[in-house]
Amino acid sequence: MCAHKNMAGASGSHQQVDGERLGIAADVLRHLADPTRLHLLYLLGDGEQDVTTLTEQVAASRSSVSQHLGRLRLAGLVQARRDGRRMLYRITSDHLSALVDEALGFADHAVRGIPHHSV
Repeated sequence: MCAHKNMAGASGSHQQVDGERLGIAADVLRHLADPTRLHLLYLLGDGEQDVTTLTEQVAASRSSVSQHLGRLRLAGLVQARRDGRRMLYRITSDHLSALVDEALGFADHAVRGIPHHSV
């Protein structure tokens, strides 16, 4: 993420952001605004997992995890595939995984009182 911003600054031109891109970005951020969904996306950044494995790692019921995964799937942020009787979920984009990591990195600085990196 930072590399794209640095590259734009290095060339002297700032890329224009249109309404469609802003709308999609805002929609993705709305889905990340829920702590359970954010946690699920973080966990899926490490690879495919099923609902049972995910439920064991988050502070939510199996039903709630399934509902959140359904929302993320409808939004195109996760994909699912059947493996026998299990559904395996995975994150759809390395950009999304990086966004989740960046958000958690920002939060880590805030929680620990660490100064943020300068721009």
